[in-house]
Amino acid sequence: MRKVTNVRKYQKENVYEAFNKRLDYICNYFDHLIVSFSGGKDSGLMLELVHRYYEENKLADKEIAVSVYYLDYEGNYQETKDYIERSMGKYPDFDYYHICMPVSASCGISMSQSTWLPWDPEHPELWLNSVPEGAIHLENHNFPFFEIGMSDYDFQSKFCQWLHQEKKAERTAVLVGIRAQESLNRFNAVTRDETFSRFGTTNYSHRIFHNVFNFYPMYDWLFEDVWVANAKFSFDYNHLYDLYFQAGVPFKSMRVANPFHQCGVSSLKLYQALEPETWGKLIGRVNGANFAAIYGGTIALGYRGVSLPKGHTWETYVDFLLKTLPEDIREVYLKKFQSSLTYWTKNGGALPQKVVSELEETNLQFENLGTPKNNRNYKQEYELVRFKKYPDDVPIKNFRLVPSYKRMCVTILKNDTSCQYMGFGQTKDELQKKKEAMKKWESFL
Repeated sequence: MRKVTNVRKYQKENVYEAFNKRLDYICNYFDHLIVSFSGGKDSGLMLELVHRYYEENKLADKEIAVSVYYLDYEGNYQETKDYIERSMGKYPDFDYYHICMPVSASCGISMSQSTWLPWDPEHPELWLNSVPEGAIHLENHNFPFFEIGMSDYDFQSKFCQWLHQEKKAERTAVLVGIRAQESLNRFNAVTRDETFSRFGTTNYSHRIFHNVFNFYPMYDWLFEDVWVANAKFSFDYNHLYDLYFQAGVPFKSMRVANPFHQCGVSSLKLYQALEPETWGKLIGRVNGANFAAIYGGTIALGYRGVSLPKGHTWETYVDFLLKTLPEDIREVYLKKFQSSLTYWTKNGGALPQKVVSELEETNLQFENLGTPKNNRNYKQEYELVRFKKYPDDVPIKNFRLVPSYKRMCVTILKNDTSCQYMGFGQTKDELQKKKEAMKKWESFL
């Protein structure tokens, strides 16, 4: 198994040994562990590693409780459903929560809606699957915090807070199978310099509530490490990955998640080949599924080099694309785009010094305001840049880091209403008309 690359901390340990040391540290301070389980390779391995550690270190004798929860998004491959069934309840010492609740989930395939509602109580005839036996659902839950249409991220955060209180735990550690290799956003999640939100000085932690912290103890594992561990310890795993491999799916595209999430748009078409019956249900569930399956991963959805239509600048193309959208979706984009315009032309934004050097070789007009004056500890040299005019296009290698109307176009084409492609974080109110949903279902609850 691969050795940890951060030699300043680990001289002779491999990633498995480092993982166990992290659990040693966590279990010294926390009496309740929650495994966030998604049915994918990382969270599945997390469950197995935690159980192995639990038995080897006799955590039951130390009165450390372990809970496992799975948020079911209604639609899954059969292999994933089989794996979930094998996993939930697998280890009797753990408590399990299979949750099938109508929470708003990200939708990256439709230009008419930014979210969709799994387990929508108004349209059970459209559900991709029936509620599994023993699952927690709208009619039998006892979550005092729950509101129909609340975002899935908000639900998970409040569920962990609720479970912490239900268990009467002193401290709860939520173990999340995030690996920095997966994406830049995940890398940032485990390398952030916001020390106030950590547990102590632990960089792979993040505070979500009083005495409730997320931990990412697998953050430095690579894709290969996951499969070495599964083979070495004969762990069970989701055999959908075998089908992915046989179908020639690239490693980075082997995802198990909400079927309509923007991260999975390029691989949505695989349902057609791997499970035609499930695919038939998907195209009737959310508007735009078939279009995304045909054009996911192409220029049409902002992939592989978007080209500018004849007669347009990127600025006019943004205006054209916005006019094709429903008014409520258009307003979501306009709010973010205006924020970006103000930020980069009034206040200025921080860019890596090497990117600023690239900009100096272009004809773009901007002011270099020097070193950012804030308390953030950057891992490389940054400079504050303010553009005199918002750029139409930025002809440099690190195009995505710099504001431009072209970047706005790519964001729209990706159906990225959260504007993560532009560096924005998600907000809760933009994903769905939460207040309207709450009011609509108030009497139902």
